[in-house]
Amino acid sequence: MFGIRFIKSQPTVHLMQFRGGRLVREGAGQSFYYYAPSSTLVAVPLASQDRAFMLELVTADFQSVTVQGQVTYRISDPQRIATMMDFAVAADGSYLSEDPRRLGERIALQVEVIIQQAVQGLGLKDALRASADIARAAARQLAAQAEVVSLGLEVLGVSIMAIKPTPDIARALEAEARESNLKSADDAVYLRRMSAVEKERAIRQNELDTDIAVEQKKRQIQEAKMDAKAVAMRRENELRTEQMDADVALETQRKAFVDEQAQNSRTLAQAEAHRVSAVMQALGGADPRIIQALAATGMQPGQLIAQAFGGIAERAGSIGQFNMSPELLQSLMGVTRAPQVSA
Repeated sequence: MFGIRFIKSQPTVHLMQFRGGRLVREGAGQSFYYYAPSSTLVAVPLASQDRAFMLELVTADFQSVTVQGQVTYRISDPQRIATMMDFAVAADGSYLSEDPRRLGERIALQVEVIIQQAVQGLGLKDALRASADIARAAARQLAAQAEVVSLGLEVLGVSIMAIKPTPDIARALEAEARESNLKSADDAVYLRRMSAVEKERAIRQNELDTDIAVEQKKRQIQEAKMDAKAVAMRRENELRTEQMDADVALETQRKAFVDEQAQNSRTLAQAEAHRVSAVMQALGGADPRIIQALAATGMQPGQLIAQAFGGIAERAGSIGQFNMSPELLQSLMGVTRAPQVSA
């Protein structure tokens, strides 16, 4: 009515009122009445805004990739951007120009340029793995851009959701990765088998070492037994040798004793022969009757009678007749039998 309007802004909108080319009032979350025919309202949004982008780029090795991402920004200096872009609003709150919409495109364009430079400096595989590094570098470089600074913008962050190659290259990379994974699996199986073989070999080596140690111990025991047996045999031989030496010494002593005894016997025999010879020489010149008388000394009656009969027999040629009484013969027989009966 009569051109008087009422406007109310949100806390995330910096509202400014110009009248006659001069700034009358401003602030976030303003609400006031104004005279529409002579007033111009400028609404600068202060809330953060997201701008998605999708780029078709070429890597350093001439491979095509698709980069999908998003940039988040906000207007930190509304007075500055209001002097450079048109944020005027109509009575119904709609913008009178395309500048607010083109702001997001201008930011996206700056991001695309930065990301394109980063991707073109990397190979395909490096680019596929460098999304986080590219996003951090893009956010840092975008915040330092002269246009962003002059517009009074604040870059909150740059996110890259995906960097994708073409379908054919993706299948090739998948196949390469699959083959690499299979090879890694084969290598793991090979290493596991090799480890098992090495462990089995170690076990067998330990068993062999144990068997060798046992055999060596048995050999040592056998050698000890053989040495003990050899010592015993050597000791037995020594004992036998000592016994033989003792026997030889004993036989030598016996031989010497026998020789000495034989020598003594010979000496005694010679002495006896010399004695007998001396006696015979002494008796050779004596009267036989004296010798007989001496021999008859100490004889038994029977022996004397026998000697008498021997004398008679020697003179048998000169004796004509010899008579012996039965009494004498009986007495002689009694004398001779008496020892037999007493025996």
